[in-house]
Amino acid sequence: MELEAAPDDEVFSSNDEMQTLWPLGQVDPKSARFPCCIVWTPLPVVSWLAPYIGHVGIAREDGTVLDFAGSNLVSVDALAYGSVARCLQLDRAKCCFPANLAAHVCARSHEHAEAGTAISWDDALRSGARRFEHKCYNLFTCNSHSFVADCLNRLAYGGSVGWNVLNVAALVWLRGRWLDPMAAVRSFLPFAAVSCVGVLMAGWSFLLGMAAFTLLLLGWFVLGVYCMKGLVG
Repeated sequence: MELEAAPDDEVFSSNDEMQTLWPLGQVDPKSARFPCCIVWTPLPVVSWLAPYIGHVGIAREDGTVLDFAGSNLVSVDALAYGSVARCLQLDRAKCCFPANLAAHVCARSHEHAEAGTAISWDDALRSGARRFEHKCYNLFTCNSHSFVADCLNRLAYGGSVGWNVLNVAALVWLRGRWLDPMAAVRSFLPFAAVSCVGVLMAGWSFLLGMAAFTLLLLGWFVLGVYCMKGLVG
């Protein structure tokens, strides 16, 4: 395959040297290839009660998905909990790939170095995977969103090294797209069914309970991310 020069708006450099980016392939759900995408799928049981909660992964430049699937386990090309329902393709031009690490002078060079500077998209994912292969999985403190956030910080995506579980979730939900109508149906149908059964059996107080659950869950992550730094990875 011949290397093609990317246009100026697809190149990011922290100094005068310009790095050339490989052209990406197309998103191909049938082949489960999602180049440089964040992908999302609903979680069993948990998403039935809170459909905004799911499992995420991040794909390499060739479209292969990596995800933190369990303690000491980063899966490759085998997204846990089912096929991709929602995805967002990211722009590599918004990443910081220093051509020379010794001359790293981007706006957040010090913080970026602490997060783990990457020289390419796949390099960031490899480094993130090595780190999370030695971490214990916990839905409330260190989950799949933590892994994706770590990779984005290594990329300094969007000029930020402050990615966390909350803004990763918001990024996917606000800017991601459903792969097809059935993906949305399988994500929300269990929630709708549980809600209907709950209302029939317990009345409208069931919905109040679910709302309280949502607020408690959101409050936990806000507390863990912004008030007690280090509590949520």
